[in-house]
Amino acid sequence: MKDMTEAPRLVLVHGTRMNAHQWDVYRGLLPGVEIVTPDLPGHGDRVGEEFTREAALATIAEAVGTDRRRPVVLVGHSLGGYLAMLYAAAHPRAIDRLVLVGATADPAGPLTLVYRGFAAVLPHVGPERMARAANRLMRVLGVRGEMADALPDGAAYAALPAAWRLVIDECGPGLLTHVGCPVVLVNGQWDQMRIHARRYAAAAPLAQTVTIPRATHLLPSTHAPALLEVLRACVDTTVQARPSRATYDGARDHFDP
Repeated sequence: MKDMTEAPRLVLVHGTRMNAHQWDVYRGLLPGVEIVTPDLPGHGDRVGEEFTREAALATIAEAVGTDRRRPVVLVGHSLGGYLAMLYAAAHPRAIDRLVLVGATADPAGPLTLVYRGFAAVLPHVGPERMARAANRLMRVLGVRGEMADALPDGAAYAALPAAWRLVIDECGPGLLTHVGCPVVLVNGQWDQMRIHARRYAAAAPLAQTVTIPRATHLLPSTHAPALLEVLRACVDTTVQARPSRATYDGARDHFDP
């Protein structure tokens, strides 16, 4: 196995209410790749921490690291995707590839009403009841085995208003015009968050789009083998292209296996 001090780094950032355990099933399946899975503030082992823009971006920055001798692929799902996008735009040369999973709905559109409505209803329903309902739905939609066993409770919902306010205010498709690396947009075929994928692809300097057949917004948990193949290809392509990284000419390549 490749020495982890030289191995490519794959940073996986979880979605709303989830935590680093979202990615447990991916560990050990990419030999020679260092996998880093941080908990965002207000989530997982950091559930008591306040979610702020600064804390979220600092979390991603720490996971990415400062060693530019190794290639870094930054991956984010849902909330994690929007935050990864925000980080990549602020640090255009810090990573080699950005992968957004279920994070291509423009928050300036109907998504705003959905999340504001959810935030308004949550105090009346209660975070634990909401979490139990969400977990039941996730199991119905195909979350099984150890992933189902690791579904979190409602404690992280406390971070939701601040987190999605940040997304709504700052994470439109125009953000990708500031990203200095190739971008891969991954969505499930039945994911509502793919609604504006073309807008995000058009904004990115070098974009690829991937649609996972029959997958929903939960694809990291329900279609792990398919996403794993995408991530493996991203890492391999990034490692091979690293010497010529400065020669990107802005061309766009869209594919949909």
